[in-house]
Amino acid sequence: MIRLYDFPLSGNAHKVRNMLSLLAVPYERVLVDLPAGEQRSPEFLALNPFGQVPVLRDDDETVRDSSAILVYLGRKFGRGEWLPVDALGEARVVEWLATANTLVADGLARARVIQLFGRDGDLGAAQELAHRALGSFDAHLDQRAWLACKRPTIADVANYSYVALAPDGGVALDPYPNVQRWLERLEKLPGFEPAPSQAGGPGR
Repeated sequence: MIRLYDFPLSGNAHKVRNMLSLLAVPYERVLVDLPAGEQRSPEFLALNPFGQVPVLRDDDETVRDSSAILVYLGRKFGRGEWLPVDALGEARVVEWLATANTLVADGLARARVIQLFGRDGDLGAAQELAHRALGSFDAHLDQRAWLACKRPTIADVANYSYVALAPDGGVALDPYPNVQRWLERLEKLPGFEPAPSQAGGPGR
């Protein structure tokens, strides 16, 4: 039985919930009270010594980090549809997983945690990086429907959440029509789970 250690407003945790839903994989959801510091408890640190959600338990195996979990789920349950088995297709997916963990995390995700949760940081710098990332996304999506391949992959799921949640960080998506259409395509997939937007953005 799969167990997901989760926090409802976490974009990274949403990636995994969305993937599980898209794959129609049943799981048990275990809420971790981040504001109360439950992620620093000895019990949780035994699962993830970095004290972060999400964490996935599949029987006796533990996988931490949203990108790693998406790879695990895509390979185990995706029947080759969500994670390509050819070298170039897999490399293209990994490129976009790296983007999710760099430009998207440092711009869109950071702007959101600063504005929504009051974290320390330079909001203006994060928003500037977010717009730079969205501009690159928009240009990339000008002649294609999906980020990495000709079909949706875990690359799209990995990047969707914080892009859709951009309004939570004060980053408007209006200037990026190709990005908005990409979000809409994802939102129409069977099993799609909406992102937990607090600002009424496309992640609704």
